[in-house]
Amino acid sequence: MMKQFPKDFLWGAASASFQVEGARNEDGKTDSIWDATGEGHIKRNMNGDVTCDHYHRYKEDVVLMKELGLKSYRFSVSWPRVMPERGKVNKKGLQFYIDLAEELVQAGIEPLCTLYHWDLPMWLYNEGGWENPQIVKEFTGYVKVVVDALSDKVRYWMTFNEPACFIGFGYFEGRQAPFKINRMGKKQKFRDLAHVSKNVLLCHGYAVQTIRECSKLQEPQIGFALNARNFVAYNETKEGIEKARSSMFDIEEGFSMAVNWWADPMILGKAPQYLAEILNGEELRLISQPLDYFGYNVYFANNYNADAKEKDLGWAGMPRTQMGWAITPEVLYWSPKFLYERYHLPILITENGMANLDFVMRDGKVHDPQRIDYMYTYLSELHHAMEEGIPVIGYTAWSIMDNFEWAEGFDPRFGLIYVDYRTQERIPKDSFYWYQSVIKKGGI
Repeated sequence: MMKQFPKDFLWGAASASFQVEGARNEDGKTDSIWDATGEGHIKRNMNGDVTCDHYHRYKEDVVLMKELGLKSYRFSVSWPRVMPERGKVNKKGLQFYIDLAEELVQAGIEPLCTLYHWDLPMWLYNEGGWENPQIVKEFTGYVKVVVDALSDKVRYWMTFNEPACFIGFGYFEGRQAPFKINRMGKKQKFRDLAHVSKNVLLCHGYAVQTIRECSKLQEPQIGFALNARNFVAYNETKEGIEKARSSMFDIEEGFSMAVNWWADPMILGKAPQYLAEILNGEELRLISQPLDYFGYNVYFANNYNADAKEKDLGWAGMPRTQMGWAITPEVLYWSPKFLYERYHLPILITENGMANLDFVMRDGKVHDPQRIDYMYTYLSELHHAMEEGIPVIGYTAWSIMDNFEWAEGFDPRFGLIYVDYRTQERIPKDSFYWYQSVIKKGGI
């Protein structure tokens, strides 16, 4: 039986500037923290100097997106490409995004623009980066430049991608750029997290204001792309469901990965413990600007993954992706359900997908049946949530093509399109054609 999705459903795919663009030193771009601090932290000493060369090949990539049948494409803007120093707008760098957005519109693809996807300009990092309150002014100015340039073509905006990662992993755990480690005790670490998070939250609030005030298209659609710890109900008793729900919103256990650490201030205007100590009412009103959707990146349930405290929820040899992430399709039922119950915003799945052991086979093709099965089962669970009345406006596959996967380098392949990094050849995988069929039929 066909599981049908709404006709206006945003079937999409995603990328991020640093992961696909390359062109590190071209047309006035300056270094980001990933350019300058990655050495010694990235597997196989890889870097983002070239990656998929999307900066030069975006037109052929959009042709492939159109062939795929995408209704939307999520990309991000590189802050150091647009603003190579304080107060200076790099017209050539900005033109790339103008041209990309125009190419997407001409292809009938809705552009979804992420304003910050981890590539902080190094000149700002040298002044304290996200730890310096001055960044609020700088980010707001950058957002205005981008919105002035793109908002005649872009309606959908995301302020931030995964602050839980670029703050929690970048400034406290040393797993992402700038690879800092905070070794303070729990209470002091939370207080330090609160001070850095305050700057991100204020940036978000000012960015939403700026988009509303400066957009050339009426009724811009504004959200973010959060990620967090996810929990599925081990059994569907009242107690089992409540345990999963409360675990998702447990700040003491989740630290920056508790979704309510970010979403409560941004949506409810409420500050969790520690943040409440440093945010006043006026700041909370600024942070909690009206939003149009809840963008969410979701891959697996934590109570089935490596950090699960209840080991009976996982089992030896359970299915995992190349990243080691447990394959738990039910997460696309439970997470949208829990998020909508708390925040009452339509859900946009802004990332979902899997890293697979993909390579070109003897017939010259890339066969990835695991990814097809993964997408089928996850979309089935998302459809289940929608059948129960959870408003979901779109699904965005991560990623459109294989790319630079941050500290993991180029080994994990998430793409619907295979990239040969030696030649930059693009080869659509079997999952590309399966997803093409799903979009065409509007369901699975």
